[in-house]
Amino acid sequence: MLHLDHVTKRYGAFTAVNDVTLHLPVGQIFGFLGPNGAGKTTTMKMIAGLIRPTEGHVRVDGIDVVRDPLAAKRCIGYVPDRPSLYERLTPVEYCDFVAGLYGMTEAEARPRSTELLALFGLGEHRSALIESFSHGMKQRLVMASVLLHRPRLLVVDEPMVGLDPRGARLLKDVLRRSAREDGLTVMLSTHTLEVADELCDRMAVIHRGRLVGVGSPAELRTATGAEGQKLEEVFLALTEEEAVAPPR
Repeated sequence: MLHLDHVTKRYGAFTAVNDVTLHLPVGQIFGFLGPNGAGKTTTMKMIAGLIRPTEGHVRVDGIDVVRDPLAAKRCIGYVPDRPSLYERLTPVEYCDFVAGLYGMTEAEARPRSTELLALFGLGEHRSALIESFSHGMKQRLVMASVLLHRPRLLVVDEPMVGLDPRGARLLKDVLRRSAREDGLTVMLSTHTLEVADELCDRMAVIHRGRLVGVGSPAELRTATGAEGQKLEEVFLALTEEEAVAPPR
């Protein structure tokens, strides 16, 4: 479903992402982990077609994101770490707006938006202005809207931010069911390692723009000698920095 082949992104002399190769099959939930500034968001923006790679290729369902961006984006749902909403709209109006971007007819969009708003616990608020919503409600609305056009690939940066435990459980259940029953491929970035450990089939750790580990949680534990330990120990082992001697 998703193929990154030797993808590099440079900004002048700075290399943000360095020779990343990843292949994600259909129906897999894939975690993308790394310290702040490691290159996660840059990589995800290249997948979503928001920035171009300096080198390499990104393909979604066989479509090159640079050569045919509109066709690729029809397959993708993308949620950035700080999503924006038109807060003077209602959830129904916002979903109508998103549906229009993807060329969906009202006959297609309205039943789908009704289903998703109910699924994410927003059915009773469908006619309220978004500006009155809590942060968690806005986050659930973003997730409902991004699934509206039935993407084949969902790219989500920090999906659990602002969600209470019930909202987080709901989102995890939706992602699992969508991957298992609908073949949705999910790539998610999170600093909440417990979420990654619980939810992801496979994961990659990126550090200073390079992949330093790829595999299932069990495979990464074995590779780092952290069997039986929390994923935090794996993460720290893969991103360990050399100690810097204090100045004299």
